[in-house]
Amino acid sequence: MNENKKVIAAIATAQAAGGVGMIRVSGDNAMEICDKVFTAVSGNKLENSKGYRAYFGRVRDADGDIDDCVALVFRAPHSYTGENVVELSCHGGLYVLKRTLRAVLEAGASPARAGEFTERAFLNGKMDLTQAEAVMDLIGAQGKQAADAALTALDGTLSRKIDENTQKLVNICAHLSAWVDYPDEEIEELETSDMLSSMNEVENSLENLIATYDNGKVLTQGVKTAIVGRPNVGKSTLMNMLVGSRKSIVTSYAGTTRDVVEETVILGGISLHLSDTAGIRESDDPIEAIGVDIAKDRLKKSEFVIAVFDGSEELTKEDNDVLEFCKDKLCLGVINKTDLDTKNVKEQIAEYIETVVEISAEKLDGKDNLEKAVQKLLETDRIDTTSAMLTAERQYLSTVEALSCVKEAKDALQMGLTLDAVNVSLDCAIEKLLELTGKKASETVVNEIFSQFCVGK
Repeated sequence: MNENKKVIAAIATAQAAGGVGMIRVSGDNAMEICDKVFTAVSGNKLENSKGYRAYFGRVRDADGDIDDCVALVFRAPHSYTGENVVELSCHGGLYVLKRTLRAVLEAGASPARAGEFTERAFLNGKMDLTQAEAVMDLIGAQGKQAADAALTALDGTLSRKIDENTQKLVNICAHLSAWVDYPDEEIEELETSDMLSSMNEVENSLENLIATYDNGKVLTQGVKTAIVGRPNVGKSTLMNMLVGSRKSIVTSYAGTTRDVVEETVILGGISLHLSDTAGIRESDDPIEAIGVDIAKDRLKKSEFVIAVFDGSEELTKEDNDVLEFCKDKLCLGVINKTDLDTKNVKEQIAEYIETVVEISAEKLDGKDNLEKAVQKLLETDRIDTTSAMLTAERQYLSTVEALSCVKEAKDALQMGLTLDAVNVSLDCAIEKLLELTGKKASETVVNEIFSQFCVGK
């Protein structure tokens, strides 16, 4: 059987108990298969139903009735996948859902692979690859900005921007090809200035898109963040304040944190992948020394650093060492313990770290200022989520390669090389842009994208 013609089925809701759970079934014979396990109280058969209809009834298997159920019918091509689709919604107990799914599979459906429903939507022309990736971004969104950006991409904003640039290059290539291949047809030669003008427009547009990637990555993937400082400045207390629970052990003894404690928190709508590291200092304790080395390594690899200092004490040599480590990193300075008598250390810290906030992690005071500072440093307070934005490394790399090809075409034209050479470079740029939207993507690329989806989507 053609892999894309078989009927597939999967639980499409979370694998946990809930009020309602849903099993999605897609394929040419989806209605006929569901009729084997579902009986509507009206007596109507799903295979005779028009699209966008809902039926109340019961699902059953060979052992008898399973549960009350609502069957939603979608007729091709007006469905998520572009195929005939039935969605069976039962009570959300895992036993009920798994038993219902087993009944559907025994009736002739095959288990859906991860992302197979969205893959079929792509293959059936319901969305392109950037929109498919936006589906995954929307599912994984943990803040308003991330969700807004994903919805913008799902609406096709990025796709339209790519198509617009692709068409400009296609127009140049089409005219060049016609002029080169049909010299006797008196086709007007394109002026060099006109071609350069169009290429400059594409070049600027692609450069602007590339510049959005850092923000897109922050919104969709979060930021690797290290909490660093010398022992006993309140790193673990800060970690616990941000997490909202006792994640890190807090004591008055220096060197309590030996390993890296990790947790993801949402701060100002941004996912921070936090690492609470060992206090940075010289130590004769071999185990603590290992923890300090790990802390320094984590600091180097982090994308963002929260450097913590004890505001109730003068800066020490260890504090200065931390400042030296942080001077080349994107860093937020945090002066902790403002509930105690504080020293005037802010100016000293500001010589190394531009943005410094004061908090009392113990008293849960200053989190709002911390949040605003993080948003400002990561520039998420200025992100326009209604504009086209690159969010995946695949998108970024394809756009960079397309830009490189456009620049090669410009160089060839300005150096007086043959128009064939210009055309070759422009063809390369077009191919990379078509890969970006999936109009010319390889099967390997497509499979890799959809393998990252959850089963049922």
